[in-house]
Amino acid sequence: MRHYVHHICTLAYLHISTFIVMKVINFAETNSVLNQYVAEIRDVAVQGDRMRFRRNIERIGEIMAYEMSKELTYSVKQVQTPLGVESVSTPDDEVVIATVFRAGLPLHTGFLNMFDHAGNAFVSAYRYYKDKECRTVDVHIEYIATPDLSKKTLLIVDPMLATGESMELAWKAFVTKGMPAKLQIACVIASQQGVEHLEKLFPGDEVTLWCAAIDPEMNEHSYIVPGLGDAGDLAFGDKI
Repeated sequence: MRHYVHHICTLAYLHISTFIVMKVINFAETNSVLNQYVAEIRDVAVQGDRMRFRRNIERIGEIMAYEMSKELTYSVKQVQTPLGVESVSTPDDEVVIATVFRAGLPLHTGFLNMFDHAGNAFVSAYRYYKDKECRTVDVHIEYIATPDLSKKTLLIVDPMLATGESMELAWKAFVTKGMPAKLQIACVIASQQGVEHLEKLFPGDEVTLWCAAIDPEMNEHSYIVPGLGDAGDLAFGDKI
């Protein structure tokens, strides 16, 4: 009987574990001013204004960072004011904001506006097509600059999550500089395929993916549809 109960409990544990997946936050499911900023970066009549495009990405980052801050660890500190002492609950996490050059810079700036004491990490990655038809995409990591990430709270922020491969490569590059205690991922627009890729990469519930919007598909060139186009070009101009 004891063996039978143990067997049943083991099966129940495995069944529950199977359904523990990465938490995904989709801001588009809730009405807020963030949706206005997303609409403007998508809109072909508005997105051509590079300064406005960058600022809207920053705004989205600021809102995301505020919401993310609620998930940090807090403790009460005593603050001396000119007239007395006040108890204030503030974050204890050592936050590092990480992004991928160059498209990630405006989103990184938005997060840094909120987490102004954070460390900063950067990786240079670019995508290239392996065939003349521009249908097979590969991602190459070229450069990394980061502080020691050991026991830190790492926020990886990148505006577009298409296939999820560049995010995976960035993560693997960053952890060569230390294993963080916590990981949060933020993107402005994700494809459903990219979300599913990260769910396989991070099968538990310790990692949260924060998205301003999740689009249903990608085209044959691995661009998110309906998406917004090339975020790096829209923010900083065409490249050769």
